[in-house]
Amino acid sequence: MLPRLLILALASATAYAGGADLYVPRCPSTATAKFTTQIPSGNPCPPTTVDLCYTNKDLSLVFTAYGETNYYFDPTQETNGDIWEYEVMEAFIYKGSDAPQTYLEYEVNPNNVTYNAFVYNPSRDRAPGTPFDHAFITDPFGDGFTVNTVLNKSKGTWQSSTTIPLALFNGENPRGTVWRMNFFRTITSPSTYPNQQLCGWKNTGAASFHITKPFGKLIFV
Repeated sequence: MLPRLLILALASATAYAGGADLYVPRCPSTATAKFTTQIPSGNPCPPTTVDLCYTNKDLSLVFTAYGETNYYFDPTQETNGDIWEYEVMEAFIYKGSDAPQTYLEYEVNPNNVTYNAFVYNPSRDRAPGTPFDHAFITDPFGDGFTVNTVLNKSKGTWQSSTTIPLALFNGENPRGTVWRMNFFRTITSPSTYPNQQLCGWKNTGAASFHITKPFGKLIFV
């Protein structure tokens, strides 16, 4: 007899003819997205992983950055500041199967500061002359987000454990649903700033994260 998770995955994949890049289980089991290349060059990048799982009410993401040497951030920046100018790990999240025009942009830096906004990107690639806007989530912790970041400088890692409320996507009790996501990491240092290495799970083909057609396809099982 097939295991229950496999049956659910096969049923979901049948409903979504394109299959999936990742099958996300209910917590405490996890699925892992791992990336080791820069965008768009494909050159090597320090490894990064994102472990995903869900409950009825939350999406859990555990970001882990390996090969870290600088842990570079601006200590004056607060929630929804321009933390993306320095070092961050990011998730772009959309509930649905199509290439998104509106999606959550979530970022966290080594100082446990987050950036939380819905992006309006109707061209799907931030095309010149088209709208591109952000609607910020101004009270993420009051809205149910959580985050905890731990630096391990002796091992060259930092890890951020995050939960995001599924109600943001009208997505509670999400088993069987299809999502589009991409995950990114920026790397810089005091000597190279403002230049950055752009690293990602699904290569967008340009030095921009806001190109949505390549987003990965995920099924919650």
